[in-house]
Amino acid sequence: MFKNTICALALCFAMALPAIAATPVNVNKADAQTIATSLDGIGLSKAKAIVAYRDAHGPFKSVDDLGHVKGIGAKTLARNRDAIRLDGNVPAPAKADGGAAKTKRAKRPGKQ
Repeated sequence: MFKNTICALALCFAMALPAIAATPVNVNKADAQTIATSLDGIGLSKAKAIVAYRDAHGPFKSVDDLGHVKGIGAKTLARNRDAIRLDGNVPAPAKADGGAAKTKRAKRPGKQ
């Protein structure tokens, strides 16, 4: 009985994870309430700090710029990096090869 309860709880938790995940938000245009409800680990207080920093220093130029906001650390940025937008565009998907440099083709024999 105990094993069944644990398994059921684990399954419920696993299904709830997508609801907890961050949703994309443009931090250069959104209000504090929208930022707070969109990003994981960002409450209204930190969201207001993001908006205040943006108002004082201008739009964020990179996701890492949010690290200058008091209360926003590397772990919070890492958790939300894919959801943070700086403009209306959705970033291009990462390359499957991890962005490795192209290899040169071998020269055909007889040509130099």
